[in-house]
Amino acid sequence: MPADASAVYRRYLSAVMFHGHASARACDLGATDLYALNILELSGAMTPGELATRTGLTTGPTTRLIDRLEQAGYVRRVPDPGDRRKVIVEPVASPAALDQAVAPARQRIGEILAGYSPEQLAVLFDYFARATEAYQATAEQLRD
Repeated sequence: MPADASAVYRRYLSAVMFHGHASARACDLGATDLYALNILELSGAMTPGELATRTGLTTGPTTRLIDRLEQAGYVRRVPDPGDRRKVIVEPVASPAALDQAVAPARQRIGEILAGYSPEQLAVLFDYFARATEAYQATAEQLRD
């Protein structure tokens, strides 16, 4: 492994985070708002408590986050079919501005990926899946 592997990886993570913040700003969202919207789009509807757990926020900031996303038309609150005292937050629409904001990066990343063989792509996507689990597990440990 190259001696500067850690620095290369840290620069990569910083660039991904920087792009996420810039993408959020481009569609008038905060970075945490965009992160929560992504969670909802990938995982589906959930209770505000589940969203709070997934984002690492407490209940007050989560309520305000949901309010902002609902006001912008990205999510809605619906009654929980199993318990009408509860609500479920469900994604309604992905921001068109976000699709526009991330389109150039998607295109450039697609061009980079096109240069890899199917075997190399399999390794890359295996890494992404396994690294996702590792980051989620260690985030849970840090929260506890």
